[in-house]
Amino acid sequence: MAPSLLHFKTAAVAGASVTAAENDNVSRVQLPEKTRNSRVLVLGGTGRVGGSTATALSKFSPDLRIVVGGRKREKGEAMVAKLGKNSEFVEVNIDNEDSLEAALSDVDLVVHAAGPFQQAEKCTVLEAALETKTAYLDVCDDTSYAIRAKSFKDRAVDANIPAITTGGIYPGVSNVMAAELVRAARSESKGEPERLRFSYYTAGTGGAGPTILATSFLLLGEEVVAYNKGQKIKLKPFTGMLNVDFGKGIGKRDVYLLNLPEVWSAHEVLEVPTVSARFGTAPFFWNWGMEAMTNLLPVEFLRDRSKVQELVQLFDPLVRAVDGIAGERMSMRVDLECSDGRSTLALFSHRRLSVSVGTATAAFALAILEGSTHPGVWFPEEPEGIVIEAREVLLKRAAQGTINFIMNKPPWMVETDPKELGLGIYV
Repeated sequence: MAPSLLHFKTAAVAGASVTAAENDNVSRVQLPEKTRNSRVLVLGGTGRVGGSTATALSKFSPDLRIVVGGRKREKGEAMVAKLGKNSEFVEVNIDNEDSLEAALSDVDLVVHAAGPFQQAEKCTVLEAALETKTAYLDVCDDTSYAIRAKSFKDRAVDANIPAITTGGIYPGVSNVMAAELVRAARSESKGEPERLRFSYYTAGTGGAGPTILATSFLLLGEEVVAYNKGQKIKLKPFTGMLNVDFGKGIGKRDVYLLNLPEVWSAHEVLEVPTVSARFGTAPFFWNWGMEAMTNLLPVEFLRDRSKVQELVQLFDPLVRAVDGIAGERMSMRVDLECSDGRSTLALFSHRRLSVSVGTATAAFALAILEGSTHPGVWFPEEPEGIVIEAREVLLKRAAQGTINFIMNKPPWMVETDPKELGLGIYV
């Protein structure tokens, strides 16, 4: 593992020894002494994703000082009461430069979970992090935002600040899973990786709230970028349906094309010529509704954040009611096909997206605090983002609580209905 590359603003204080956490779903992490008591600001910390991340961090490493950042003091104070004595609330407006820089002035790492990221014109939090020399992590799930964030790489290098964009669950953990599949294929196979396919499933909104709903609607207004044999192609959103087997606990689900940043980054970083990403939900009529919105609503409407927020408010009570019935199981499957016929997959399934998204994001935050990220702005699959030696630990932490976590196996070993060619040979 790479040595720590951060110059932390807060003094290190010797912490208590770390053992397995009692009554927690995560194992406690022994951070290096210099970062054990780091101050971590979670923007959007009163929301579903940010709140889950703050909770996971406090369980992984109770000595961390968690700063919950948000606009509503009442919700922030409720979150702090839940987290305990090593936490505090700070009121912050991410659209206000002065407010941001004041909040970042005395923290060591900022986790940006205040989405949605779609249609955002600036990387205001990242710019403030570089200005205040604060390590940075976001859970961005928008291609344009991620590419814009990546353009700050040289500034981050000059400032000696490590930053990861798209470092949540998907994208994020899914990127690292893909990177490990590709790395294994190139070391174990005579063929070259040819096709990489990301498939995601979430029951309802996964308990992740209105931000996820807004993200889904905004993505319906974006043309899907995919790659076919090295050529960039553009496709209509929520088309190209595939029925994908997510294995035990999830089963077969329909998934549809969406414009997601891991397609671009995996193509560029991992150099796989054919890449695509799909998403599906349940109950089945939500998929029908997404298709209908794509076909009936003008693109201009779906790209207007204010109009989409109004739509979210309209649908939110119904969605929450259905979520109560559908549950919040999630799964992500990454498939890799090579030129010599080798096919492998990685699979990650959890009963509760609202928990697993925080655990996954916290795993990236811990990796940064441990010094596994070089100065610069990186995607999760880049070795400078998460050094190769640290990937296994990150995936192990992110996968805590999963009902199914499998890496680098042939598809027939995990599918619920594998096809037999005969003589015990499956595909």
